[in-house]
Amino acid sequence: MIKFTYKTKVYYKDVDKMGVVYYARYFEYFEAARTELLQSISIDVTSIEQEGYFLPVITSHCDYKMGANFEDILLVKTAIYKPPKATMKIDYEIRRSSNDELLVTGYTIHAFTDQLGKAVKPPKRLVEALKTNF
Repeated sequence: MIKFTYKTKVYYKDVDKMGVVYYARYFEYFEAARTELLQSISIDVTSIEQEGYFLPVITSHCDYKMGANFEDILLVKTAIYKPPKATMKIDYEIRRSSNDELLVTGYTIHAFTDQLGKAVKPPKRLVEALKTNF
């Protein structure tokens, strides 16, 4: 299992008229946390793409428990529980850092494709990096 916690702040651009984080922003928090999770195991998205591999999101899911507010500090906890095969699932949990209140849970599922969108096996470098961390 691989885990990583990404810390971010809620800015004015993130909230709606009621001062609550706009629901679609949580997917942006997921994306930033996912990039940092991979970086934490020495996998940067740019180099994977330069090698000809892409990891498009094929499924995304988010359960909203409680809204985050302007200027909240959020902890986006990410985890990969199983090594990838044809796809890779990343789980997310977002908590308010001030009181550890659970705000959101969710996941994304990623395929592995080449530049033309054809399904391929996961990059060996990614599989090896994940194996050493399980």
